[in-house]
Amino acid sequence: MRLVLLGAPGSGKGTQATRLKDHLQVPHISTGDLLRAEVAAGSKLGLEAKEIMARGDLVSDAILLGMIEDRLSRGDTGNGFILDGYPRNLAQASALDALLGRIGQPIDCAVQLDVDTELLVERIAGRAKAEGRADDNPESVRKRLSIYNEQTAPVVDFYRQHGMLSVVNGVGTLDDVFTRILEAIAPVREVG
Repeated sequence: MRLVLLGAPGSGKGTQATRLKDHLQVPHISTGDLLRAEVAAGSKLGLEAKEIMARGDLVSDAILLGMIEDRLSRGDTGNGFILDGYPRNLAQASALDALLGRIGQPIDCAVQLDVDTELLVERIAGRAKAEGRADDNPESVRKRLSIYNEQTAPVVDFYRQHGMLSVVNGVGTLDDVFTRILEAIAPVREVG
């Protein structure tokens, strides 16, 4: 199973990806984790990314795609993978599609965790309070969510147009959401 998990910050992507990883027995690949690992390892891409981030800039799509390509070349991805939070924009979705086509590992399904904006604000604010983060006030969270929605809407449409999108209600208990995801991907798993 090759799966893309889409959802706004606070939608539960990371939590559900961890559960899916164990259930599906495939690696969970997060670009944030990849970036941190490459920087820590001092790889060429990691050093390049570290320099960019030190300037306060965003790491380019090309660097992220290079890290994903490197990660997908490892043997543990032979039975599939879960991409968490990538692609985030249409350029990344197109580049990823081309890469996966080239290496013979096309996406089977994209799952979008759908959660109301006000609930996302509450979740992130609660998480920020628990972690002592002052930067996650409701106004800044709404702004981040607005930017996320602007950039990600075309990605959702990309997967919808390719007939790969399942929208899952991301509200409820962890088990409820997990069950909905499994139900959404079941037809694809049966075909694969």
